[in-house]
Amino acid sequence: MPSNLELRFQVQAKIRKSVSEVFEAVHDSAKLSAYFTNGGSSGSMDRGKSIIWKFAEFPGNFPVNITDVIQNRTIAFEWSLPGTSPVSVEFSFEPLDDHSTLVKISCSGFKENQQSLDESYSHCSGWMQMLCSLKMYVEDGRNLREFFF
Repeated sequence: MPSNLELRFQVQAKIRKSVSEVFEAVHDSAKLSAYFTNGGSSGSMDRGKSIIWKFAEFPGNFPVNITDVIQNRTIAFEWSLPGTSPVSVEFSFEPLDDHSTLVKISCSGFKENQQSLDESYSHCSGWMQMLCSLKMYVEDGRNLREFFF
């Protein structure tokens, strides 16, 4: 692959709730655990914190290092799946009006090789599932994740 190639992706979804409600559903560990980290989250996503995410379907701990948080605008962190290199993830929250929010999830930092390219596809799929689960949880109070696995 050319050395100037950057492996990254972005997924997005419109959620029919205010930006503060959507932001809090990602930031707050109890809410996040209700639809995404179904094995639990060791803490809320605050700048400078290192937390652990757990998933019922996948054994082990998933360390998450929070690098930036801007209330109702951005949550950025680094994390990795077992056996992979750390990648950077950024959630951005854009109010479309008083009752809807555009959420974008960007992921970058993959290495320029086939293994990292394959990992990027896995991350992209997982973050799109997360967005769908977030949308269902915030809009309808239901846990969509239980239907994925």
